[in-house]
Amino acid sequence: MTDTLSRVALPLGLLAAAAFLSSAGARVIDPLLHVIATDFATTVPAVSIVVAAYTLPYGLCQIFLGPLGDRAGKLRVILAALLAYALATGACALAGSLPALTALRVAAGAASAGLIPVGMAYIGDAVPYRDRQVMLGRFLNGVVLAQVMAGPLGGVFGQYLGWRGVFVLLAAGALLVAAALALRIGRLPDRRSGAAGFHLGNYLALTRHRFARRLLLCALLDGMVLVGCFPFLAPYMHEAFDLPYAVVGLVLSCFGIGALAYTRLVKRLVPLLGEPGLVVAGGVVTSGAIVAGMLSPWWQVFIPVQMLMGLGFFLLHGVMQARATEMLPNARATAVSSFAFMLFMGQSAGALAMGALIARFGYRGAFFIDAACILALGFLLRGLMRRRSE
Repeated sequence: MTDTLSRVALPLGLLAAAAFLSSAGARVIDPLLHVIATDFATTVPAVSIVVAAYTLPYGLCQIFLGPLGDRAGKLRVILAALLAYALATGACALAGSLPALTALRVAAGAASAGLIPVGMAYIGDAVPYRDRQVMLGRFLNGVVLAQVMAGPLGGVFGQYLGWRGVFVLLAAGALLVAAALALRIGRLPDRRSGAAGFHLGNYLALTRHRFARRLLLCALLDGMVLVGCFPFLAPYMHEAFDLPYAVVGLVLSCFGIGALAYTRLVKRLVPLLGEPGLVVAGGVVTSGAIVAGMLSPWWQVFIPVQMLMGLGFFLLHGVMQARATEMLPNARATAVSSFAFMLFMGQSAGALAMGALIARFGYRGAFFIDAACILALGFLLRGLMRRRSE
């Protein structure tokens, strides 16, 4: 373990920084929508398209950037993605109209698709599986910090620098990380397949592998029942407790505290519970937290509820991510990008399903159903992990 970790320790900080930038690109704009709407003399609903303009290409481009990482080298793809992200994000600061800003956000989202999944695949190449979940937990610090900090920082910097200044800061950060990676890339191992063309065969190999098929299906379900429910917590808290959205945002940010707790505890929890125990614990903690929140007459309960949801989500999701790096060892970036793509598709379908459930059963009824599905997913994954370890 020591030798392998020493080789990956140097780029791990850079990979985490790239992950931070990717996630921050999605979250930092949330508190700026009103300012952008005012600048372009339009409404917040009209400006909200710039959010989807980033996330949609991020999900769709996974299927292309994964094979590219396997063929050209994962660190090289990450470096190119950082440069493209910096260019597109910096250009956002110069956008003179909402359509121009939307188009540039599409480019930035597409570039950011080459950061997190490809970074996970690189760690999969460099770290033995027995140590991988711990290293992925450290890598996820970048994602979690972005979830916690990007919104508040976007609001603060947006107030003093304007929304254009926020994009300049993100672009400058990407250039700094790219420069640091460029200086080290020649001394770091970077596995490449060397084959040309689009590797449709690798995707077909995933469909022929029983465990990979089941894990990808679970990723789809994970996106539906876990990630798909997140957007509806804010309107529920606003309507149920008459809370201003500023307070709701602060409460929801406590999710990141639970996620950070996971990154600190994962090294102890993996040997203590094993993968089957981790996914069950994740399902129990997350579903229990949702039920507790729905039953509570006090909004303050959602502070620990969000912390538990952050911890529970990563207890379950972390195992799946680690296993995703093993689905196709010879084309690891393709496998991890496929996992991310299925998660994204599940998130989109889950949001539609939750909307339909809320219309039929109300917020509480919909969240109770969702909690039951999360618990079932935990036990489904336990069976899958047990069979895999036999």
